[in-house]
Amino acid sequence: MAELATIARPYAEALFKANGQANPRDFAEPLEALGQVVKQPELRQFADNPKVNGDTVYNLITSSLGGGSLAPQVQNLLRTVIDNGRLGVLPEIAAQYRALVNEQTGVSDAIVFSAFPINGSLLTDVVASLEKRFGRKLNATVEVEPDLIGGIRVVVGDEVLDTSVRSRLQQMKVALIA
Repeated sequence: MAELATIARPYAEALFKANGQANPRDFAEPLEALGQVVKQPELRQFADNPKVNGDTVYNLITSSLGGGSLAPQVQNLLRTVIDNGRLGVLPEIAAQYRALVNEQTGVSDAIVFSAFPINGSLLTDVVASLEKRFGRKLNATVEVEPDLIGGIRVVVGDEVLDTSVRSRLQQMKVALIA
């Protein structure tokens, strides 16, 4: 969806520049939360209704976040996105903003696929090992994928490290057939 990325980039860059001296991660969490709220099909259907005005949509979205106060810059972004009819782009704006923050801080997002849940000290050990392997700091999220049978598969940007049992079995199958 190159079109969404093209539309989202100026919004993300503007919010990143509007951040000023504050910690850039301060806006990342509220922006991610907004992106999750906007992904709800019922909300999108309501927001796309021409009889509903922008203030009503804004109030509904902010109230769905538990009434938490958003930073003025994030509020302005949300109002601008609603006014410009770009509410559906908000998840991509959040992704673009996260990429800008990661670029500035030298951190990469990593998705760790595992056959079993990984948490606590085991996750800390796995992340430390992966940081050495990839040569950079990682923000890791774990997704359980039972099809792996065992081991892990790690995706960092366009790099993939697959040490899963499923992958090894596939390699053995190819070797036996050849």
